[in-house]
Amino acid sequence: MKKKILAVIPARGGSKGIPRKNLSLVNGKPLIEYTIEQAKASELLEDVILSTDDSEIAEVGISLDINVPFIRPSELAEDDTSTIDVLFHLCQFLAKQGRAFDAICLLQPTSPQRPPDLIDKCIERFMISNSDSLVTLSEVSHGYNPSWQYVEVGNGRFELVTGGVEPIPRRQLLKSTYIRDGRIYLSKVSTILNCHSMFGSSLTGYVVEPGVNVDTPEDLEELKKQLSRDF
Repeated sequence: MKKKILAVIPARGGSKGIPRKNLSLVNGKPLIEYTIEQAKASELLEDVILSTDDSEIAEVGISLDINVPFIRPSELAEDDTSTIDVLFHLCQFLAKQGRAFDAICLLQPTSPQRPPDLIDKCIERFMISNSDSLVTLSEVSHGYNPSWQYVEVGNGRFELVTGGVEPIPRRQLLKSTYIRDGRIYLSKVSTILNCHSMFGSSLTGYVVEPGVNVDTPEDLEELKKQLSRDF
């Protein structure tokens, strides 16, 4: 049976690093428009919802023909608001409306470098895996591998992050490690509602090339350069 996957694009109006970040023009169109277009191009998404506290962002979504079912409450649009709280609120809202989905596909507008088929490839892998969640990952360069990282434990003393006594001596012996890159998160609705978690107890990864996660003005300029080369 085909699973019903809902894309959710979270986009609040406030931003410390870049004012009105989600509406920043990137090569002629708002940053958020890239993610909206990618979601609409997917063949496996049942619907696309924009979750925002900002009327101007909502208008952009509506003009691009995606669903904006409500203006997000201000208490869910603070700097310290967690993504899981935003998704939990949305899933509860949809349940009251009688709309049922199997999973949520979270697409952050600040990580818009998604090849045309990436969303559907991630959904296909997620469905096969039967994991609680899937995230896109980028490989960490060896110089930042956790096996070579230390944390301060007090009184000028440092210990390896891994808890090991001695660092791995050679790069060739290091295991590859990965970080979340922010482009795609897939979570079962049951995991969001029952565990209040985006990740649950089992996670599948989809490895992608590193991209730009827009947080600073410098990130925005770099994204413009990279997208100019891509298109």
